[in-house]
Amino acid sequence: MMAVPPNQRQTPCQLWSGQRDYLPGHLCNPVSSFQHHSLGSPSVMTPSDCNLTTLSSSRSHDGVLCANNANQNLQKTSPDNTVSATFAAASQGGNLNPCRLPPHIPYQAATQPLQHSYTPRCLLNGPQPSNQNHVPVSPPLSGHHLNQRPQSSSQPVFDGANVGSSAGYTHSHHHISPVQQQQPWPFATQSGGAINTFVPNAAAQDGNITPQSPTSESRYGLDPELLPSSVKVMMEDRAEWEDQVFVSEPLSSLPPLATTSCIVEDRGNASPMAIRSTSYCVPCECQTALLSRLPLGALVTPLVEQHAGRKPLPQCLEMDCILACGWCGASMCPAMGWQDCGQRFYCPFCGKLTEVPWQHYQPTKGVEGVRVDKDRRPELSMGSYEILHAQKGEPAVLLLAIDVSASALRGGHLEFVIQQIHTLLSALNREDGDSLSDIRVGLMTYDNRIHLYDLSPNLSRPHMLVITETEDLQLPVREGLLVSLKDCMSSIDSVLQLIPQFSSECVDSTGIPLELPVRAGLTLLEGLSCPGKLLIFHTASLIETALTNSPSGFFGSNKPKSLFQPSEVVVSVAKECVGQGCGVHLFLLSHQDVGGAWPGHIPYLTGGALHTYSHLQGELDRERFCSDLRKVVKMKTAYKAELRIFVSKDLRVSGCYGLFVPGPSPGHVTMATADRHTTLAVELAHSRALDETRGVAVQVVLSYSTQSGDRRSRVHTLTLRCSRHLQETFRHYQAQTLLAFYCKKMYCAVLERPLQELREELQTEITEALASYRKHCCSASVSAGQLVLPQYLRALPVYINSLRKSEVLLPGLRSSVPQRLQQRCQVLSMDVCSTTTHFYPLLQPLPLSADISNPPDLEEVLRCSASSLEPRGLYVARTPLTLLMWVGTLVPASTLVQLFNTSCFSSLPSGETKLPVLENPLSIRIRSLIDTLNSETTFTRKLLVVKQGDTCEETLQRHLVEDKSPNGGASYADFLYHLHVNSVRLLQ
Repeated sequence: MMAVPPNQRQTPCQLWSGQRDYLPGHLCNPVSSFQHHSLGSPSVMTPSDCNLTTLSSSRSHDGVLCANNANQNLQKTSPDNTVSATFAAASQGGNLNPCRLPPHIPYQAATQPLQHSYTPRCLLNGPQPSNQNHVPVSPPLSGHHLNQRPQSSSQPVFDGANVGSSAGYTHSHHHISPVQQQQPWPFATQSGGAINTFVPNAAAQDGNITPQSPTSESRYGLDPELLPSSVKVMMEDRAEWEDQVFVSEPLSSLPPLATTSCIVEDRGNASPMAIRSTSYCVPCECQTALLSRLPLGALVTPLVEQHAGRKPLPQCLEMDCILACGWCGASMCPAMGWQDCGQRFYCPFCGKLTEVPWQHYQPTKGVEGVRVDKDRRPELSMGSYEILHAQKGEPAVLLLAIDVSASALRGGHLEFVIQQIHTLLSALNREDGDSLSDIRVGLMTYDNRIHLYDLSPNLSRPHMLVITETEDLQLPVREGLLVSLKDCMSSIDSVLQLIPQFSSECVDSTGIPLELPVRAGLTLLEGLSCPGKLLIFHTASLIETALTNSPSGFFGSNKPKSLFQPSEVVVSVAKECVGQGCGVHLFLLSHQDVGGAWPGHIPYLTGGALHTYSHLQGELDRERFCSDLRKVVKMKTAYKAELRIFVSKDLRVSGCYGLFVPGPSPGHVTMATADRHTTLAVELAHSRALDETRGVAVQVVLSYSTQSGDRRSRVHTLTLRCSRHLQETFRHYQAQTLLAFYCKKMYCAVLERPLQELREELQTEITEALASYRKHCCSASVSAGQLVLPQYLRALPVYINSLRKSEVLLPGLRSSVPQRLQQRCQVLSMDVCSTTTHFYPLLQPLPLSADISNPPDLEEVLRCSASSLEPRGLYVARTPLTLLMWVGTLVPASTLVQLFNTSCFSSLPSGETKLPVLENPLSIRIRSLIDTLNSETTFTRKLLVVKQGDTCEETLQRHLVEDKSPNGGASYADFLYHLHVNSVRLLQ
């Protein structure tokens, strides 16, 4: 394998606080004190007399927090590669009391809904008394930046299991009803290895109790400003790599973060945008990998697009490429080793030799045995390339299915939908040279019957075929049902004009199963042997046939079921769509989260999506519909995709997680359609010990058909180094990649496992990882009161806590089942960057004026906490699913006039809205920013305006992930505190 390239970013050597001659002073052990108190009792909630202050040090340190209850001051230091935090602990035999924040003069605001009082004597779970004294949140210190203000968090809720044995620990999984009241759980009095686990706040989930807004104070008096910040991590990485060139060579070091935009130069290793490993240094031994407690795997986005202005992906004809391995089928890549002067090559994926045909033979040169034609062949010199196969299949089609039931006509939006379909098809027909200009189009309407239309240009007018027998669906196979858009545009015009008149004669039905239009479209595609997109525009109420017709439905089996599980009929239909390459996109034109079956399983399992609109009457819904329809049709799509994963012979693929129908092998995934956002998580495991000199190779090959029917294979190969040292493995993990991996794994596991068990597993794995890092990689001089984190895992606790308290794993009071189902599927299809911004939204301050002399920094990002919001400020919180604009009560009237055309705060629109088109620099800048943000997603996001003190402010509170969530999720500071305490207890 190639040597480590000299131009890569090297991980600095690990230095600890004790190794830098830094003496934090006497630190009491927090573990021993926990053996005598209950954190749930009111007596321990009395604030102590110690103050948290920041002292300057003669040495340069960053990230060590040291405090105790003996009036010790908190010191801030920074070892190079370690972030350590020492939390306040009680003296031996005394009570554990949280430190009190230093007093500051609070700012005056009209209302402070996001900054509630700190109630130290209340219980962890119980509702807060109304007669408590309110302690206002202090403003930032003089000279502090807005995103560097002291922050605090709310009170967590705990549950746990204790083990008296010193040999290990176990868990007692208590399955708790979402509406069952829970009492606060005290810490254990034993010294054995017990792990305390967060559980959801049942009081917040009770329908009779109003959920509380996130507080701005930590239960233990911790200052979140001194805790590791994910914003700081992203900004540091962006400052280092923004617009810089990252050379991706074999055995290269850590790449830039997924949230950093940089230039990637492929020199034999796939771009991290295509394959991103959880760790870029794989442990050689299986036992070493188990000691890390962190997963070994990769995030794969095979169809990722190159940025504008970058070199396109190199392509080569199949007949010109060197053949793949004759034993395992792995494609040619730079990881192959050449022997016998180029007559054979060694495959690292199966460990066998393959003869090279004489047509492709070239001699080798040098000691390393490099072929002389390496630079002329992308399969020998590039980590990513594409093979163009000679075979050609049927071009993909666009099939439109429109609901024409009586309820669709009564809704009043059928004519609007038809008009938008006509506008889109007319625009495609006028785009000469575009791949969609000659696409074959089919048209179908349905109620409780199926209506097909023969659009053949040889006919004087279109013919309609009515299928009344829908139980055993048999459709005629006629070429006129799918016709080129250029030849049938006039026929489509006449049919679309007649659809509203024809629909008035249809008989209304009590409900239509989603499988009816899907099976009809699938049967049509199968008859003509072509893949395609099936767009369904549905209005009538939906019924689920699986629960009534299937003998093995939800209650027909002893196997544990979940509300996230699709029915067997749905899975069967999805498998048929996958085999045919049919991607389903469902547009629900009148959607209500009340009753009925959730119709999103089939669309998401086939690579499509579910688009919901309340009534499609308002201007906002109609604009979103037009934008979504245009994006779905014009999205570059791969059909009949087959993903094969090859790993080094001493590794194996133990799991694959994402949105697809699972097959018999995790290393071979079939998908109906895929696009540039499709991302899968691959989990790896050791079969035997790895050879440190050879490294590890991971190859992903995606074979697919294009819109025109051409068959292609996209190859991505990543080579990683190996090490026998656990410390090297920890150094090469990245928090964002681990977040995306855990997200996909846990969101797939909700199909069969209880949510509380998954939340406990997340906390346990991170706790064990911290304990393992402290035990095997940390200096003995580090105090038991210090939390030690690897350099590139500083943001992992806040990410994992946000995942644990997400709506999917921890439902809140106002979380409906359809919303959670759709959010799960949307997040499962995201790449690493989108997943990161979903679980840690980007909170950005917006300019209050268009001052050219002092332009605002639109790249500035604040910590996701209530204390980051100023009443005089205007902020936007953006995630891949939502756009929230928070308006403070003290925003200048001139800003309100320029943005909203009103000077009165009380008259501002609240909820989903659209900024008025005003001809002033500030309005143009903000609207341009929102349009740019919407262009980055596959669907158009709603813009929600949230006023300070308004009832809809809870929508924003769910995105302030560093605070306590309205659904009872713990704050970042408290979660980090208990991660540290539990990790130290495991080592006792």
